[in-house]
Amino acid sequence: MPTRRSQPDDGEKRAPITRDQVLHEALALADEGGVEALTIRAVAENLGVTPMALYHHIRNKDEIVNGMLDLVMDEIELPAFGGRWQTEMARRATSARHVLNAHPWAIHLLQAGSAPGPATLRHHNAVIGVLREAGFTVIDTAHAFALLDSYLYGFALSETTLPIHGPQAVTDVAQSMMARSTEQGHPMADYPHLFEFSTEHILAPGYEFGAEFEFGLDLILDALERALGSR
Repeated sequence: MPTRRSQPDDGEKRAPITRDQVLHEALALADEGGVEALTIRAVAENLGVTPMALYHHIRNKDEIVNGMLDLVMDEIELPAFGGRWQTEMARRATSARHVLNAHPWAIHLLQAGSAPGPATLRHHNAVIGVLREAGFTVIDTAHAFALLDSYLYGFALSETTLPIHGPQAVTDVAQSMMARSTEQGHPMADYPHLFEFSTEHILAPGYEFGAEFEFGLDLILDALERALGSR
């Protein structure tokens, strides 16, 4: 949780803030309350300065958001050149999933960003470079990149919006939904396949929606490998 910096006493010299401090404070605010909670005034208050002090480093909120998105991208592990491309893509995707879970507000903004920073450019360059090094043509690289990111961002969005976080939450939500359906005159017996799926899989001990990620990622990587071989 962001903490407000104490105001200096009269006569005490205030340490100048930096652009990096502004962006990290804004990131903390967005992580806590979503990007809608982010304002110039809130960032300034948490840093113990006036809003005008921020304008020495940023021009507006959009510039802050773009800087924050670059910080998020910088947290994702880059795929390395010279390794097995499937391993590198899997490592990058797994890292990105964890980062997006930590910054759920950024999921849709990263895909819509039109002012990429240096970390974002490095990230895209590394992904494209590793795929090209593996033998993908430029067109096939575009196909692979789009497929991987569609799955990655789509899964991250589902994972952060579904009301099931942890085994107990899954049980509580599933049981509540089945009970509510029966109360509303829609007994689960009318939906035998859904009932079977819920009781034998969703309500099974240790079920975690996140475990589906690796299964889907492996299918995509295997399919891309076959496509590469067929070329």
